[in-house]
Amino acid sequence: MVPPEFPHTFPHTATVAGVRVDTRHWIGGTRLTAATAPGPTTASPPAAPHPAGPAAATATFTDFSPLDGTPLAEIARGGAAEAGAAVAAARAAFPGWAATPPAERARLLHAVADRVEARAEELARVETADNGALLRSHRRGVLPRVAHNLRYFADRLLALAHDDFTTRGHTNRVSRDPAGPTVLITPWNAPLMLATWKIAPALAAGNTVVLKPAEWTPLTASLFADLTHEAGLPPGVLNVVQGYGDEAGAPLTAHPDVRRISFTGSVPTARRIAASAAAHLVPCSFELGGKSPLLVLADADLDLAADLAVEQYDNAGQVCLAATRILVEESVRDAFLDRFLDRVAELRLGDPRDGATDMGPNIHPRHVDRVDAFVRRALAEGARAVTGGGRNRALGGNHYLPTLLTDVAQDSEIVQEEVFGPVLTLQTFPDGDDDTAVRLANGTRFGLAATLATGDRERADRIAARLVAGTVWVNCFFVRDLSAPFGGSRDSGVGREGGDWSFDFYCDLKNTVTAPKGWAHRG
Repeated sequence: MVPPEFPHTFPHTATVAGVRVDTRHWIGGTRLTAATAPGPTTASPPAAPHPAGPAAATATFTDFSPLDGTPLAEIARGGAAEAGAAVAAARAAFPGWAATPPAERARLLHAVADRVEARAEELARVETADNGALLRSHRRGVLPRVAHNLRYFADRLLALAHDDFTTRGHTNRVSRDPAGPTVLITPWNAPLMLATWKIAPALAAGNTVVLKPAEWTPLTASLFADLTHEAGLPPGVLNVVQGYGDEAGAPLTAHPDVRRISFTGSVPTARRIAASAAAHLVPCSFELGGKSPLLVLADADLDLAADLAVEQYDNAGQVCLAATRILVEESVRDAFLDRFLDRVAELRLGDPRDGATDMGPNIHPRHVDRVDAFVRRALAEGARAVTGGGRNRALGGNHYLPTLLTDVAQDSEIVQEEVFGPVLTLQTFPDGDDDTAVRLANGTRFGLAATLATGDRERADRIAARLVAGTVWVNCFFVRDLSAPFGGSRDSGVGREGGDWSFDFYCDLKNTVTAPKGWAHRG
């Protein structure tokens, strides 16, 4: 439902999965096809021309469905003017929002969560049409998590506290001040959930936000803007600019009025953002790629280990946390592999809107080409596909077969680089050789997560302590509590999200030191 004060027809609207979506930018509490406000006052770093050509003042880009390749909508295509207008709106709204009492900010976040829950079915259908993930997953887990993100940080805001402490009789009081306008750039693999993972703590902290969603999945961000409006969020507190990274994202991250930047995506893009932010000393939080290991020890429950391995095909392998490198103790390799292949054979591949489907399509033809190119190069170098190894010809389109490659070298591209598709590798290490297991596990430039399957608690503790990873799961996968720190080491990111770590990033920490003397005494 579009807010009632909007007219019934728009230059840029679409009906997707039976839901009407406004595809214009949301800036300063209103819908804009294009902005005429000036862009950043300092020049953005030069970007290569986008393949689609330069954006005109009223340009759009086409959003295609990964389900069948059909066009879903024409989306307003922003550039420096829209970026500048959105930051200006966020800057204008910041003093009022920062001064809003925490209890009122929390109430408004809960009100937005109420509307997410009321529209969860529509949001789930639109998200599946836009990014191809399983509809049942959106219904059961992803959309409930969107509301949970909002509610958790609303409640956490009200519980924030730091005990005062003394220094030679002086009182130290630590407080958190809102930092200012914040730019959030979010990915396409779980669009609304990952966006609200950042939006919720940023708004709760008292910051105003400019969101730039991924151009391959722009729709639920636009719907979310409507929900915040309906919930009563003041104009300019949340802004949504649609467009390509080089046209809309670059001027946002280079804008001198931005005080925080949070980005989830690729390492090369993070480096460009960091270079832009450095000019204005803007703190950045980056959640980047992964090439995580799954270590299967000989004492593990092999049925559990096989289940954990097959779980890495979730969302067609498009999960940054996925343990795509399976490292198995030699004596159980064959027993593990037999169980794994039996489970892969049971996977139902097909339309993600079908409740029986276990794995749907990848996001975009260009992405499928990228995934397949990794596999082709690995096979040419001597790898062997024990299952999968190419496109799913029976389903066509963006569907790729769940793939496992063996006979791969530790220094090979397929082991070292993030594929971000349903492609796993299998390596072995000698029985009892924990040093080799850890060396292989840590032997990439990434360090986002690791999964360990073992029946020995002490061995699990010893190995987990040596793994370079932001999260280690033992005999489980993807158990994520918002109170826990989340992020990566090495090229997997900078900083941590979750719990008070989110507030520490989105706020400026202040320490007020008060002397015990010097006070005027009044009777």
